[in-house]
Amino acid sequence: MNDTPLWLLSSLLVCLLIASAFFSSAETGMMSLNRYRLKHLAKKHSGARRARRLLKRPDRLIGIILIGNNAVNILASITASIICVRLFGPEIGIFVATVALTLIILIFSEVTPKTIAALHPERVAFPASHILKPLLQLFYPLVWIVNHVSNALVRVLGFNPHRKTSDSLSSEELRTVVDESADEDIPYRDQNMLLGILDLERVTVNHIMVPRSEIIGLNLEEDLDHLTEQIVNTEHTRLPVYTGSINQVHGFLHMRRVNRLLRGGKGSLTKEAIKRFTQDSYFIPAETPLNVQLINFQKNRRRIGLVVDEYGEVEGLATLDDILEEIVGEYTTNQLQPEDEISAQSDGSYIIDGSATIREINKVTNWELSIDGPKTLNGLALEQLERFPDGMAGFALDSYKFEIVALSEKMVSKVKAWRASSPRQPDE
Repeated sequence: MNDTPLWLLSSLLVCLLIASAFFSSAETGMMSLNRYRLKHLAKKHSGARRARRLLKRPDRLIGIILIGNNAVNILASITASIICVRLFGPEIGIFVATVALTLIILIFSEVTPKTIAALHPERVAFPASHILKPLLQLFYPLVWIVNHVSNALVRVLGFNPHRKTSDSLSSEELRTVVDESADEDIPYRDQNMLLGILDLERVTVNHIMVPRSEIIGLNLEEDLDHLTEQIVNTEHTRLPVYTGSINQVHGFLHMRRVNRLLRGGKGSLTKEAIKRFTQDSYFIPAETPLNVQLINFQKNRRRIGLVVDEYGEVEGLATLDDILEEIVGEYTTNQLQPEDEISAQSDGSYIIDGSATIREINKVTNWELSIDGPKTLNGLALEQLERFPDGMAGFALDSYKFEIVALSEKMVSKVKAWRASSPRQPDE
């Protein structure tokens, strides 16, 4: 080889460095592929299908890449040594070859190609798979030997070389994927819907129910004229029918059925007729997760139910629409909208109705109040004060401050709230 022309040795060295760069970029590109995107692209892209087949046995893939990379690097080292010895002599040539080749391989055959492959894994990995597959078939006996020796060493060290890691994502990991998706990949509204679906398992029915005090229903102890006026003027499709207390509920009355009674003329609408046309009551345990209740509504062919606590007392009312709004956002007209319950002030604070739920407050204000305790601001105030206030009072919770500004006989009506770390906050 000492008689080989320098130009030929230099050409060989350049080819070996290019081959080294190929193996380095192929390794990073193949390992950086998004497995889920690869599965999708494999339906229509031959390079993706080939890459996916190679990745099914990563030990073999890494084996052929490292065998090739080490082989060309060793040959490059020998070639560079011969060139430098002939140019600078045996004493200086070895030193020059070591330093120069180390820098050249590091920059041009390692860092640069691996950086490009990490930034554009598909553009590197898919073409590389055309070369890696035949190389693997050609050198399979050598790869097989290397893998078996390596796997034996892995077992000696106490690891299982054939253990497969799961590619499945947990709910939290999937939430992160959706959060990090760019708007051009998943529109902002669709992101919110996907996050809403993921949140269903973390939210229970009592977070989204209409509180018992706000349930609108037909009390059969009322006179018939009042009941008729309620039915004619109601904005709801279904109304609970009860006697005296909502705990003595008879069922739900669908307004479509009432039309038959009203068409019958005066006297056809009676309390007995109302009870006869009611549908049986449907009860929901208060701590039922929303994803479970959504399935239960579908299974039982229901759209509305009464939420009960562990003692069987009615706590509130929940509907299918309430759950769907957790996914798609508000799409029905409620008598009291969140913006009516939570009013932003010029000083950065909010005037909040006591019946507003903690979840609605978080949504409107972008705060992070815990939803694991009381469900409403009134409940939160009473829990923090540990008594029913006999006048205006205030309390602090983490970085949030609350000041009661209005009371009724039974609850905290209005609260002024602000974040203490806010650049603009009300005078204390």
